[in-house]
Amino acid sequence: MTKTKTILAALVLTAAPLAAAAQGCNYDKYQQAQSCAPGSSWNADEGKCLADANA
Repeated sequence: MTKTKTILAALVLTAAPLAAAAQGCNYDKYQQAQSCAPGSSWNADEGKCLADANA
């Protein structure tokens, strides 16, 4: 029984960092363009500059 608990603990300690890494890094997701052309603005959902609706 002790050997089983030791193996289970080792698996949990090995899998925990892998689960965290599986979520990935969000660094690129939140980068924005430095500026958009006049009459357009940055759209975070699209990840690009889009023409303003009022322009």
